Amino acid sequence: MIDPLGTGFNLNDTPQPKPTTPELKATESTGTSSNFSRVVFSWRRWWLQDVVGTVDQAAVIEKRREECGLTERYLFMTAMSGGIAILGLLLSSPAVVIGAMLLSPLMGPIMGLGFALAIWDYNWIKQSARSLAWGTVMAIFLCALVVFFSPIQTITPEIAARTKPNLFDLGVALFSALAGAYAMIRGREGTIVGVAIATALMPPLAVVGFGLATMNWTVFTGALLLYVTNLLTIALTAWGMARLYGFRTALSGRQTLFQNFAVIAVFVALAIPLFLSLQSIAFETNAQRVVRAEIQEKFDRNSLIGALDIDFESEPIVITTTVLTPNLREDAEAEIERALSTRLRQPVELTLIQNQVGTSASAAEQAQLSAARAREEAAALERAEALARRLSLVAGVPEEELTIDRQRRRAIVRARPLDGATLATYRELELRIAATEPDWTIEIIPQRLPLPEVTFADGEIDQAGVAAVQLIIWASRRLDMPVSITGRPDEVDAVQQLLTDAGISASANPQRRAGTLRAEWADVE
Repeated sequence: MIDPLGTGFNLNDTPQPKPTTPELKATESTGTSSNFSRVVFSWRRWWLQDVVGTVDQAAVIEKRREECGLTERYLFMTAMSGGIAILGLLLSSPAVVIGAMLLSPLMGPIMGLGFALAIWDYNWIKQSARSLAWGTVMAIFLCALVVFFSPIQTITPEIAARTKPNLFDLGVALFSALAGAYAMIRGREGTIVGVAIATALMPPLAVVGFGLATMNWTVFTGALLLYVTNLLTIALTAWGMARLYGFRTALSGRQTLFQNFAVIAVFVALAIPLFLSLQSIAFETNAQRVVRAEIQEKFDRNSLIGALDIDFESEPIVITTTVLTPNLREDAEAEIERALSTRLRQPVELTLIQNQVGTSASAAEQAQLSAARAREEAAALERAEALARRLSLVAGVPEEELTIDRQRRRAIVRARPLDGATLATYRELELRIAATEPDWTIEIIPQRLPLPEVTFADGEIDQAGVAAVQLIIWASRRLDMPVSITGRPDEVDAVQQLLTDAGISASANPQRRAGTLRAEWADVE
């Protein structure tokens, strides 16, 4: 429409009022929400089509189900893994312990339990739980049996490392289980080896058996908590990954929601004691730093802290330490004890031993080295005394008749006659004691008993004959006596040559008639 006044103004071009501020914000918000929805939808479509859609769920389930059976192979591998683990722990050998981890027989039913929970297959859940229970119980009792009959029942560093689980162990199990479940879903089974080493299911179970055999319930409960932590974390993480990858479940929406809450509750229940354990470890680490700082603060910079022992299990905390210092302080122990009680917020009982040294730092270091040497000498003396007691018992003589040279690490004893003993008996006793003291030279001088016969087969010294010659050499060296050999010329020559090569004085007495070669002491009539 044209303005009748001829101004050329089009009424249709009348400017429209701009939307108010709330209306503008609503429009912008609608656009932003629409963009966000499109992004979410595109990501969801990519996940369902390009990720979840490429997973052969039936094949994954079938593979996982096969590994959950209570088969002969599963039980055998569990037993072997448990045996290797407990021996590695007793020997404190990380390499042997890792060997037990590589077998990972328990990983199958644990992962299977997680996938079975995801699709809620009751029969599969029951099968996995039964296999897991039998494997767990068998491993515990097998390890306990090995420890019960083992001469080594001390808590080694490898055992102690698995008795105080903390929140970091839960994190290790979680990340390892994520990698393992992903590998199983995507068909990359080789990753499971690394997962088995990271989660270490069998070593904690072996430590449970150790605690049961030694009646050490602190070790038992600590290792059991670590095993349960790894077990539940792996199973529930496998459940979560299976649900994330769209594995179908037979549960209703309400049941699924309840299952989600139950899983979260289990993780929280596990995290609480592990967090408390982590706090305890953090407190002990910080306490050691605080103790050293307080002690060093009360003495000058030329002082050195020697041995420091802290017993956190006692009430109050018991601290024993040695300080090498140029200047002794009578009030140091009481002052440090009060300061530590304040800083640690717990009662502390301090035993402070002050050793006065020179006025320089080098003097303190020299005193520390001297103290270390003194401890080494005391340990060597104690070991020598223990060796003397064993030799005295074996040889049947009082300790005064032993010759112990601690400088050269040599022990010599002349044995008394033992009922029914032969030269082989004395040599075996010597070998057994020498095996326990590889740094020492052990010599048991036997009684002058008959020498063994040297046997031949097809004109050559047989295996028993070689052993007899070795025994003759040993006995001749211990008694420092020559040997006389009687028998066929060719046999006498062969034995005489062996003895001569070993530095033994041997006289020959060849005889033409057939018979068994005899070895006798040369001065025997």
